[in-house]
Amino acid sequence: MNQRVNNKAQRKMGSELLINVTPTEARVALVEHGVLQEVHVERRMKRGLVGNIYKGKISRVLPGMQAAFVDIGLDKAAFLHASDIVPHTECVADGEKRNFVVRDISELVKQGQFIVVQVVKDPLGTKGARLTTDITLPSRYLVFMPGAAHVGVSQRIDSGERDRLKTIVEPFVDADGGFIIRTAAEGVGEEEFIQDAAFLRRVWGKVSERRKRLGACLLYQDLPLQVRIVRDFVGANLDRIQVDSKTTFDELELFAEEFMPEVADKIEHFSGPSPIFDLYDVENEIQRALERKVELKSGGYLIIDQTEAMTTVDINTGAFVGHRNLEETIFNTNLEATQAIARQLRLRNLGGIIIIDFIDMLDEEHQQRVLASLSSALGRDKVKSSVSGFSGLGLVEMTRKRTRESIEHVLCEECSICNGSGSMKTVETVSYEIFREVIRLHRAYEADEFVLYCSPSVHHSLTGDDSHLVAELAAYSNKRIKVQVEPMYAQNKFDVVMI
Repeated sequence: MNQRVNNKAQRKMGSELLINVTPTEARVALVEHGVLQEVHVERRMKRGLVGNIYKGKISRVLPGMQAAFVDIGLDKAAFLHASDIVPHTECVADGEKRNFVVRDISELVKQGQFIVVQVVKDPLGTKGARLTTDITLPSRYLVFMPGAAHVGVSQRIDSGERDRLKTIVEPFVDADGGFIIRTAAEGVGEEEFIQDAAFLRRVWGKVSERRKRLGACLLYQDLPLQVRIVRDFVGANLDRIQVDSKTTFDELELFAEEFMPEVADKIEHFSGPSPIFDLYDVENEIQRALERKVELKSGGYLIIDQTEAMTTVDINTGAFVGHRNLEETIFNTNLEATQAIARQLRLRNLGGIIIIDFIDMLDEEHQQRVLASLSSALGRDKVKSSVSGFSGLGLVEMTRKRTRESIEHVLCEECSICNGSGSMKTVETVSYEIFREVIRLHRAYEADEFVLYCSPSVHHSLTGDDSHLVAELAAYSNKRIKVQVEPMYAQNKFDVVMI
């Protein structure tokens, strides 16, 4: 028994990926020290588009926005800004490549023109996908850049290692393109780079063949979520990768043996009696990530509201009363909140503009320590973020790069009753709307009787405490009024029928 407990505690000290795959969707959870940090979901019918390469057709050019809309075969036209059109694409003549200074969208693309583009942002809400002509193809250690004759190196790699890696990769560069050396390549030998470069050139060769086809079409689709996540997270010092699908396990093993042999022995097939996401309470954590309120261990809490324009985070002391004085209580609550905020942004995948309303602190040193704690906590996030200082109103403004839908947008949809507002009309408000509608119809048309169809809650009010109001309305209009319940009606829905 003790041995089993010790093993469990030991597992919680590291990081691991839990991969749940069904015929309809794939879900991946990143767990660090026994705590869920990230969740990725991909539905088979709604696969993410980031990384996909398309041959598209310019459907509209907007000089005022310095942008164009591109038809790539999706429901919504994709968006291509002038700044995302690079010189080494087919939309610029060969003679212009060296002295590329034009930035007027009308001179870069024309309506009806075909162009090869890559998706850099999935469609978000009412916005279409964001595109670029700067095509890149990633592998384990390298990123291939067609048409770019140079080698770039990840900034996270130390200067001495950067020189060694550039020396290895530079001979691979030719007229077809160059490479970016990824962070995971640190310490890797020449043979691995040779294999990666050969693989990427084969992929680009297939893309080049397909682009000769007529019309808009998909040229290249990125790897499925479960493979893509393993490829991108291996550099995060993972201790274990558990997969609950035998088919996916076999697929990942083959992929790892060919491209990532150093992690092949970390991939395990999970065949436990309970679902894999029951480990570390992942399933319940996902449900909690959809709620507005986030409880802090001290008794304080966060309120997180996601809107079209921005995300707001409000911190409250709640039941936390502290042990010394009010200022110390506020400081400790804000300090604890920084860790929770960083985790929630990562877990919910919230991006764009984020406004944090910390509890007001009078001590400037406390403010700086809270900012330092927030920046440190965000440093563990792979997604780039930027934090500003406290504003004059005591708010902290920050941004986090947005590349895919938040977990709420993936798993939820707008409420059909409140239309996303989060509130609905009271019974009293709906009742008075019904009365006004009856008066309007009475003045406009001839009728002997009105039948009011309404929800159970409104019906209960109109036939109970407010029945005298219905009687007064009947006397005012000199018409018979009947109240009829409709069990399927939402509280704010009603119909007034004339007879």
